[in-house]
This record gives sequence, C-alpha cells and structure tokens, in this order.
Amino acid sequence: MATGLRAAAVPQELAQPLFNKINNLAKSSSQAHWYMKRVEEYLRATPRRPVSAHSGEEVSRWLAELGRKNRLSDWQFRQCVEAVGVLMRVAGAPALQEIDWRYWLDGGKPLETNHATTGRNNTPVPPAPVATDDQKAKPQPDTAHDILQQAVIAMRREGLAYKTEQSYGTWIQRYYGFCSTRLDKRDPQSVRAFLDHLVLERNVAASTQNQALNALLFLFRKVFGRELGELGEFAYAKRPKRLPVVLTRQEMQALLSRLKGRNALMGSLLYGTGMRLMEAVRLRVQDVDFGYRQILVRNAKGNKDRVAPLPERLIEALEVQLEFARNLHRQDLAQGYGEVWLPDALSRKWPNAARSWEWQYLFPSTRLAVDPRSGETRRHHIHESVLQKAVKSASRQAGLTKRVSCHTLRHSFATHLLENGYDIRTVQELLGHADVSTTMIYTHVLNQGSGVRSPLDF
Repeated sequence: MATGLRAAAVPQELAQPLFNKINNLAKSSSQAHWYMKRVEEYLRATPRRPVSAHSGEEVSRWLAELGRKNRLSDWQFRQCVEAVGVLMRVAGAPALQEIDWRYWLDGGKPLETNHATTGRNNTPVPPAPVATDDQKAKPQPDTAHDILQQAVIAMRREGLAYKTEQSYGTWIQRYYGFCSTRLDKRDPQSVRAFLDHLVLERNVAASTQNQALNALLFLFRKVFGRELGELGEFAYAKRPKRLPVVLTRQEMQALLSRLKGRNALMGSLLYGTGMRLMEAVRLRVQDVDFGYRQILVRNAKGNKDRVAPLPERLIEALEVQLEFARNLHRQDLAQGYGEVWLPDALSRKWPNAARSWEWQYLFPSTRLAVDPRSGETRRHHIHESVLQKAVKSASRQAGLTKRVSCHTLRHSFATHLLENGYDIRTVQELLGHADVSTTMIYTHVLNQGSGVRSPLDF
C-alpha cells in the first residue's frame, strides 16, 4: 500500500514507518488506503521540502483551507486531520507540538438545524392569517399542528428563549397526543389528568412536571385566551433538595491541568468567570475588554447582559486565541467568505457587520457551514459538545469521583468566591441570578463554621 504513493510524495525513509502507523490506526485496508490518499493530498498542496521542517502555521493553513470545502463530510475532515497528524508524528515535525490537534478533530462539528444559537432563524413561522367574518363563524381547526403554530407565534411575540420555545412545543404536542379523541383539550380537567399521568405512569421529576404545567399555562392563556384556573388536587412530583457539585481548589487544578489547547482556555474561562457553557462558546471578539479587565456576557439567561471578571492569568492565552481567530477570518475574507451569524435583525440593520472583525466568534468552528435557511456560507462558533466531552474525559483522567460537568465549574466559581470572603450580593450579580435565594445554595459549603463536629472527632 505504501508503494501506491509516488516516490516524490513521501520520502523513502518515512514511507514504511508511515505505512505501519496508518495500518495500526485504520480499521480496514480500505480505510488505510484513504488515510494514505489524505497524506498524498497534503503533500501535493505543500512546498516540496523536508516534512520534518513543516510548521504548525502551514499545517493549520492547509486544514483551514480544507475546512472551507463543503464537499467533505464531518468524518472525512476528521480523517484528513488524523492522517496529517500521523505524518507529522512520523516525521517529528514542529507542527506536532505546535498544533491543537483535538481542536481540529472535534471543532468542525456543525451546528444542528435546531441548535439553540441559530435554530429560531432556521424554523420560520408564517404570520397568523387574518380570518374573514365567514371563517370566524365556522369552528376553527384544533389540530396539534395548528395549535402549535399559534403557540410558537405567541412565544415569539413574548420574546421567550428558543430553548423554551422548543420545550413548550414538545409538551403541547405530548398533551395533544395524551388527550387524543378521549378528552377535551380545552378542559382544565384534561390538564390535571395529564399531570397525573406524568407522575403516576411516567415517574417524571418535579422540574419536568413543572415545565409541562408552565407550557400548558401558556397554551391556555396565550392561545386559548383563558386562564387555566384551579386544577384541584393532582399528583405532585416531589422536588428533592439537591446541592450543587463543587470541586475543591486542588480538584479544580487537577481537572484544568488535564485539559489541553483551546479546551483548557475555555474550561479556565468557565471557572474564572462563572459563565455558563453556551455563554462561553457564543463569546464574540467585541465582548472581551482587556482595558477594563472584564467580559461582557450578552443575551444571557433571561435575555439579560452582565459583566464577568477577566482573569489576569488568561490574558496571554486569550490574545493568542484572538490572533488565531483573526488569521482564520482574514483567510475567509480572502476566499470570499468571512460572514458570521448575527442575532435578531442586525444583519438588515448593519449589512456589513457580519463580515466585520469585532462580530466574529472568539472560538470559531474549524469548518464553514451552509445556513439551511438563507443558503449563506458562514463560520459559526465551536459546538458546545466539544468542551463537554473534554471536561468529562479530563475528570476521568484526574481520578475525580464527583459527577463533573461544565456547569460544575460555574458552581465552583461561586463557592470559592464566597469562601474567599466576597458577599453574596456580589456573587449574585456576577452569576446573573434574579433572586438572591438562588445564590444562597452555594453557602452549604460554608456551614463548616457552625461549630458542629462529628462525634468520631471528640
């Protein structure tokens, strides 16, 4: 198989070691053949000089160019990255240490059509038709599709978050499926029967039942034009009192030290600023203020903006990331691309803003993607699942027995600030909580000062 490559493509001294490495990596002879083809594609596109001298900059430039080709699927792009990574390892090139390979492998995952960032734009809802007098006199259709369409229009008028729109829509569909032809869907007693069904037969959590109830409250109030009223007695799911998982400073250090490259920067940002996962991946260049040492978190939960502290320790890494993103943006512009998705109607208000540097994502995807609605080719932010998987993997490597997720970093941020003497109102403002009672849950770690000791320690 190694002989299938031209002698000019791979140096003789690298051909056999490269073949051995790829043969171990591939799951079949066909896959090994394609890995070798990817290596040949790379070598044909790069200057004819020793592979051992290839730098991270030129390899990244080739991968970025590859990411602009829509003909490659996600797995094919990953195959190209893996093949070139093996070549750099065999040759001992500087690029092996200079490139964040995990970012190129995982950072190209496209956003789903219904993703929380762009999904609202990809699922347009036609305006509600104006009924004539004759139509008003006739009974209106009451199918799940018609009612759901009316509910979506009402939710967008109210400015609810897209995730709320998705979850409410799911519960309305489930409610209609439960009622079917047996129950009157506009009767509050049907709602009570549905809530009983969720607890007694589906055994759902209290938060799930409350979400279903809120969705049906919205349905009755905004679509049916009436209050749900008193439902009487129905089975309530018991709400357990859960405490947040918090890592000690030593555990946090062990976790962050296992993260590499851009995942390490993003994980450190979550812990150092208290941001939520989606708030971090949606950061744009203009949101980082080095002068005031702060990060502006836009359109956070509840559609509110807030300010988070910019850790001094991350300034240098952020500057490197900005330079990487800027080079990627310059290359996109040179190829006729460079657009980024803009929220609301900003793309109509400022037509050139989508190509401007300040609106670009701080953590861009490695690949361009076609917008399913407009057909425009854009570079979105990195998919949040990349960091989620990296944090899970780092937790296992660190030997942590706690249930660690990206949100654990936010919990630890708040708890460590309280341990360090910051007042709870300050922490509430940094977290963006509307009610201080939500922030009070982080004081459970501080109860060590109550003076209570275990009898075993007497």
